[in-house]
Amino acid sequence: MTQVDAILKRLLALHPRRIDLSLGRMWRILEALGHPQRRLPPTIHVAGTNGKGSTVAFMRAMLEAAGKSVHAYTSPNLVRINERFRLAGTLVGDDELAEVLADCERANGSAPITVFEIETAAAFLLFARHPADVLLLEVGLGGRLDATNVIEQPIASVITPVSIDHVDLLGDTLEKIATEKAAILRRGVPGVIGRQNEGPLAIIVRQAEEVGAPLQIMGQEWTAAEERGRLVYQDEAGLLDLPAPRLFGRHQFDNAGTAIAALRASGLGLPAKAFEQGVTKADWPARLQRLSNGKLSHFAPAGSEIWLDGGHNVDGGRIIAAALADLEERVSRPLVLIIGMLATKDAEGFLRNFTGLTRKMVALPIHQDKALSADTLTDIARKIGIPAERAETIESALSHVAHLGLIPAPRILITGSLYLAGEVLAANGTPPS
Repeated sequence: MTQVDAILKRLLALHPRRIDLSLGRMWRILEALGHPQRRLPPTIHVAGTNGKGSTVAFMRAMLEAAGKSVHAYTSPNLVRINERFRLAGTLVGDDELAEVLADCERANGSAPITVFEIETAAAFLLFARHPADVLLLEVGLGGRLDATNVIEQPIASVITPVSIDHVDLLGDTLEKIATEKAAILRRGVPGVIGRQNEGPLAIIVRQAEEVGAPLQIMGQEWTAAEERGRLVYQDEAGLLDLPAPRLFGRHQFDNAGTAIAALRASGLGLPAKAFEQGVTKADWPARLQRLSNGKLSHFAPAGSEIWLDGGHNVDGGRIIAAALADLEERVSRPLVLIIGMLATKDAEGFLRNFTGLTRKMVALPIHQDKALSADTLTDIARKIGIPAERAETIESALSHVAHLGLIPAPRILITGSLYLAGEVLAANGTPPS
């Protein structure tokens, strides 16, 4: 056990609930630490259900292409907790992370606090101690009571698409969830709004009017679309004709557009060249990531494609299925799903996106609390007409696919959970860096 693991284990004992949305504990520890959240670089705060991480990745790549130093706080991590804390482009080292977590542990004492709250406080300490031009701050869950929502005056607030997820914590309608997300908006701070359904958008607009936040809404103040394989972005400042995003899928044109809109609204004055370079350099693991090398390819059928995506809600499944349908139109291959999910997710709704598209599904257990059993997943798949089997490990699942004898070699999608994605990247020997 590392020093970081030991500290987190002790902290978990103080408040064992994984998620407990509240700001009271956060304000208390920040006061004990001397309010590091008031000494941060100019901050762009990002909420939403789907696309937050990809939007942050595009912004970071664009800012760095312009020569800016960029901190980033994202969650969850896939393999190592260090992935959550990026200091001027580099993941925090073990020794410095242990030191700052120990500082937070001492400041908190024995008072109840969640691990995410401690991690967020540690992030603020790290970012306050290291200068940078910009901080990209991703909401962990929701917005209103998320530990990151202590930022008083960001340079922009971003809300990516709102969809159904975490209904036990955020509400069971899009409007209730949008209310939680919209609470990151601040008076006088531009709010950049990605593609939204009508109901959530009305809630966001109403909240913006109440707090006095000027909005930049996709489809109104700015547009982003694919035209002849390129990203065409336009707002009142002019038009950008850019290469297609490096991240795969039609939805990434939206995410890249949201990133551009946020950076333009922030008044950072980036040149067009930075947007052009950034859109082609952005990297975000486990979001339709092609695993073209690593240990797992030895278990898969020769000549097959292995894709990895951490999507886990219904809209996420719809987006992934659309991207795979595009791939099928370009190069036809039989599709096989390898899936593991949590019991808190709508597994049937997620899998219905793939009916008629996939040849077979192999279910895996996830080594997490509240994991859905592989047997239950196979039952759900068979119920909706997807042939399904189970396996115990990702290696055995890939070996099972190899024995199917599919011709041509299949396209394999591993999906359903970011936890599963992390296990796969670790097993493949290709963790995020």
